[in-house]
Amino acid sequence: MRLLHTMLRVGDMQRSVDFYTKVMDMRLLRTTDRPEQKYSLAFVGYGAESEHAVIELTYNYGVDKYDLGGGYGHIAIEVPDAAAACERIRTSGGKVTREAGPVKGGSTVIAFVEDPDGYKIELIERRAA
Repeated sequence: MRLLHTMLRVGDMQRSVDFYTKVMDMRLLRTTDRPEQKYSLAFVGYGAESEHAVIELTYNYGVDKYDLGGGYGHIAIEVPDAAAACERIRTSGGKVTREAGPVKGGSTVIAFVEDPDGYKIELIERRAA
């Protein structure tokens, strides 16, 4: 078995694609529009779907906002330098919700950013080998 993708419902497809490609440096891998079913999909990620888990962005026609609820947590992305990633994301128009620093009770450096729909993204600093 292999993890394929995580699906996020988004309120504005172009806004979300711009965030994940321009702010988070992912690539737009493919899109699908299903007008008869009233939805569009965009797959974004850091590598080909055949080798990497990706994010499926789903826009349902006419729905511009979702209640995220209390069950969903976050997506985690490994970065070489969490503080530098926060600065680059902030400069690119992204929202940093927790600055880089050690996780409570530990030494792993993490940070959190938020996408345009309010989904949390944890940045986890890669430990030196």
